[in-house]
Amino acid sequence: MSAVESAATAATRREQRLRRVLEYIETRLDEPLDTATLAGVAAFSRFHFHRQFAALAGCTARDYLAQARLRSAAWRLAYRPRQSVAQIALACGYGSPEAFARAFKAATGQTPSAFRRQPDWPTWQAREDALRHIRSTHMPNPPVPSAVRIVDFPATRIALLVHRGDPQRLGESIRRFIAWRRARHLPPSAAATYNLLYDDPAAVPADEFRLGLAVATTREITTADDGLVAAWIPAGRCAVLRHRGDDDGLGDTLRCLYADWLPDSGEALRDHPPFLQRLAAFPDVAADAACTDVFLPLR
Repeated sequence: MSAVESAATAATRREQRLRRVLEYIETRLDEPLDTATLAGVAAFSRFHFHRQFAALAGCTARDYLAQARLRSAAWRLAYRPRQSVAQIALACGYGSPEAFARAFKAATGQTPSAFRRQPDWPTWQAREDALRHIRSTHMPNPPVPSAVRIVDFPATRIALLVHRGDPQRLGESIRRFIAWRRARHLPPSAAATYNLLYDDPAAVPADEFRLGLAVATTREITTADDGLVAAWIPAGRCAVLRHRGDDDGLGDTLRCLYADWLPDSGEALRDHPPFLQRLAAFPDVAADAACTDVFLPLR
């Protein structure tokens, strides 16, 4: 083996070790995680673990763990109103609600209760983007064109809320949507969740961005339904590619369908936006265990 090949192999092994640590952290946010434990997962000496982690990830393991816990806590505060602040603190690995409140306010400028009432979405998005960058760089899950399936999607009646405007404000629409379906006893376990991808956020001005939040239901929708309307996802053939992991990789899955699979498939696109079906979502499962089917409508 040449020196170049040997160096490449060593770099790959270091990346694999880092990925093991990131995956371990993501699935054990409620557990006490010390240096010795994480160093053991990485198979690094505990004397060198922090420097090795920081050199690869760009932050210390302690900082990554803190940010991962804060992210899970923020999502629970925003989207799981039935969980108390104390329950969220314990679920995210904090020793007490007081310790959680101090850490959350120091990081976000808001107390947990204030964030729950009125999240500062732009500030939080900036913090989350840093975590997403580390995950997408060191925990890639590249889609494979050979995994694409073609299915006959059945006509599905939905209750639809269309978010319009800055993608950083999407959380406000998600909260309205979750509150609506909870009030009508339509949990994800009983009623399928869909997203309609009308626009690419990278291709339109922020104030023109649209994304559909939908739940499958046959119930009557009225003008009193807080902006939701009755709609249909029409029946038709679709190419489907399953995405596993956090939403930061969904763009790669869509590019795989459009750029890698479609040109050689002999298929033609139907005049309907691509859409997602959320099968298992963060924070109900660990970020790397999230599962989403991506549908590309075909003629």
